[in-house]
Amino acid sequence: MHIQPQHRIYVCFFLFAISMGALLSRLPDLQDALGVNKSELGLTLIGAAIGALISLTFASPLIAYFGARKTAFLTVLGTSALLATIPWANAAWLVFFILFCEGLLAGALEINLNVEIDRIEAQLDRGVMNRAHGFWSLGFFLTALVGSAVRQAGVPMSLHLALTFTFVLIVGTVIISGIKNAPARAGGEHVEGPSIALPTWGLMPLCIIGIAAFLVEGAGIDWSAIYMRDAFAVEPFIGGLGLTLFTFFMAVARLFVDPQVDRFGARAVATFLLVLAVVGLCAVWLAPHPYVALFGFALMGGGCSAVYPLAVSAAAQRTDRPTHMNVAALGQMSFVVFFLAPPLLGFVAEHAGIRVSYLVCLPIIIAALCLTKALKPRGSDNKTGIESEANQAARV
Repeated sequence: MHIQPQHRIYVCFFLFAISMGALLSRLPDLQDALGVNKSELGLTLIGAAIGALISLTFASPLIAYFGARKTAFLTVLGTSALLATIPWANAAWLVFFILFCEGLLAGALEINLNVEIDRIEAQLDRGVMNRAHGFWSLGFFLTALVGSAVRQAGVPMSLHLALTFTFVLIVGTVIISGIKNAPARAGGEHVEGPSIALPTWGLMPLCIIGIAAFLVEGAGIDWSAIYMRDAFAVEPFIGGLGLTLFTFFMAVARLFVDPQVDRFGARAVATFLLVLAVVGLCAVWLAPHPYVALFGFALMGGGCSAVYPLAVSAAAQRTDRPTHMNVAALGQMSFVVFFLAPPLLGFVAEHAGIRVSYLVCLPIIIAALCLTKALKPRGSDNKTGIESEANQAARV
């Protein structure tokens, strides 16, 4: 089967998203099954954040050793398999442990796929990073839509996640088997020996931008169904529409934003999207009617859509250290926030109300708006920003 290298990475992002999205769409059912409150559910979900933090910090040398294909097999199929076992866990501590193991694999998946798509992007000499993340969002959208329908139909969570894993296993085996390691960017090769990925001061502005995007994403994906249930007591299908609209507009924006980035620059696009996210958060916070909240979730999805991929591209193109180190460090700060959002928002929701929990995202988004100058402005080179004289001579 002849499939372009970037298309195989697209599918990996998609499969990871539908596995995680299937579980997140059933969070109200998981909460009921475990018999825990919102704060306790959030603390249970933090297991994934701890696992991802460890993996993002220490997994880079292992990923470099095993290569893209073996790492993709282990992480894409492994995360789906672990998530499928959660409905059978009858205690919060056991769910915490399963999510911890899933987080270990998810962190490695984050590094592997982002480094690989950046290398493919360099080969193609055009942007595909946003589109790759767009397939991740597309997966979340489709699984949110399916999740709303199967919850309304009363399909057990165990069967839902088992069928999702079966699909991931079949498609993933076919697609991942053809992955080949793309050559590293010049100056971005993996280093030999053990290494620990930690953010540098130069990377911190990009980390804060990524954190803002993932905080909004976590707020929209993890708690939208519970927000709609608690704030408006709507039917499961209407409650699931918050997640559906969020992921739909995120996917659409990511799939089609690359021409706008080429035209206006990453800095202008990120600024516009972050402002859009602020408007959406305020709409959800103050919504007097379910449809206003749904409109807010749509704006949040579009607003946080391309912000993180733009930060990943900027981090991957830095030349201060190997690409995988910068991508891992950015993911360490940003990706973990995606998992930390559930306990943070759950704690706020339990003590101050579900509406107020969305308000806590605003300060970090405002901080990110102040740091968008770390992204490339209009007219900067799409590949590396400032090229060396040797590269310029070679292009001539």
